[in-house]
Amino acid sequence: MLKRRKLGRQGLEVSSLGLGCMGMSHAYGRPDDTESIATIHRAIELGCTFFDTAEVYGPFTNEELVGRALKGRRTQVQIATKFGFIIGKGLFAGADSRPQHIREVVEASLKRLQTDYIDLLYQHRVDPATPIEDVAGTVKELIAEGKVLHFGLSEAGTETIRRAHAVQPVSALQSEYSIWERNLDDGIMPLLDELGIGLVPFSPLGRGFLTGTAKRAEEYSADDFRSKGDPRLQGQNFDANMRIANLVREIAKPYGATPGQVALAWLLQIRNDVVPIPGTKRRSYLEENLGADKLTLSADDVKQLNGALVAFSVSGERYGAAALAMVDR
Repeated sequence: MLKRRKLGRQGLEVSSLGLGCMGMSHAYGRPDDTESIATIHRAIELGCTFFDTAEVYGPFTNEELVGRALKGRRTQVQIATKFGFIIGKGLFAGADSRPQHIREVVEASLKRLQTDYIDLLYQHRVDPATPIEDVAGTVKELIAEGKVLHFGLSEAGTETIRRAHAVQPVSALQSEYSIWERNLDDGIMPLLDELGIGLVPFSPLGRGFLTGTAKRAEEYSADDFRSKGDPRLQGQNFDANMRIANLVREIAKPYGATPGQVALAWLLQIRNDVVPIPGTKRRSYLEENLGADKLTLSADDVKQLNGALVAFSVSGERYGAAALAMVDR
């Protein structure tokens, strides 16, 4: 069974590794609901209790899938979902965190998830048109009403985090973070320490790159995000970035571990309030990922991985221009 970890100082406790459910319905090829539900059930059997979704995944279909999968198991798990996008014709149409919209999203999410409360509610992306104090205040009201238990932010910057936390304590920040994506190191990490906020890294395996199994962008199907939306897999960037993947693979060998397990174990060892959410729709990959909870890296290997970006700089932005513009940093 997986170990447990606390996110924030407000009482949220989850498994050391969560399951990112987005790819079951969105961005990574054709859905397979039967296998996805079996994967969620297997996760619970192995002690993984933290499941991440959002209204925009699908849109809407991922929350519905998670709701079906967790029916009858609600008391065993913690569910995280998100608000903050305008959703039009199945596409992102901008940010919207107006208080009334937050309430509308939460009511709809509760129905799709077949539950009467959300363990962790994130603002998915910062809405520059809505003061963060209004956002945090609305979530504070929802917490008082029992519809939400804890407040989170995603891809938020230091000023936003500090202002939000002053109104309603933030339990977790969700942002991309991994061996090859260290954009939080300088400003965000010290602030999380100061305020007692946990970190939930998404794409902890570099969208598959750190497992050594990633393909060039042009080899993915058109319905896969990586075919066009991840510059790091394109052209010369792919070749340059293989150096980091090779380092992870070499470190994994003496442990009899997979590169993905090393990438996740590194995250678990750098802080005790980090809960990565690797995503998969397959039980085999789930079981591999959760095995990282039992892997302890040597201090020398952790140090080498810490310095990976000094030894081998990452080539390419982590998003295309439109998605990158929505990151609050």
